[in-house]
Amino acid sequence: MKKLLLILFLLTSFLSKSQDIPGEGLIVVEFNAPFSNTKCEYLEDLEDCDIVRIDISKNSAAQGKHKIAVVPTLIIFYDGEEKGRFQANIMMQLEATKEEVQNKIEEIIMEDF
Repeated sequence: MKKLLLILFLLTSFLSKSQDIPGEGLIVVEFNAPFSNTKCEYLEDLEDCDIVRIDISKNSAAQGKHKIAVVPTLIIFYDGEEKGRFQANIMMQLEATKEEVQNKIEEIIMEDF
């Protein structure tokens, strides 16, 4: 029984850590939940950034901390600071195109020069 509890604890710790947002660099985070039945299809195609997906049904603290009202929501962070946000419409559809998100990423990079 103790081994099972230890395994569950380690698994829970791993899952929660895998949904952390790194504090350094340019990161695009998709906040989503299974009930939305949608996801950002082009997320992995974005360039010059790291990608994190957070399931708010498993990480409600992140939902509150980042004020996620609708899913999916994309937030672009640079060194831990929010620099851009793209939210789904009332039908839970992300209207932001890959080009719009990529342009924002490039704008953030250029601001650093």
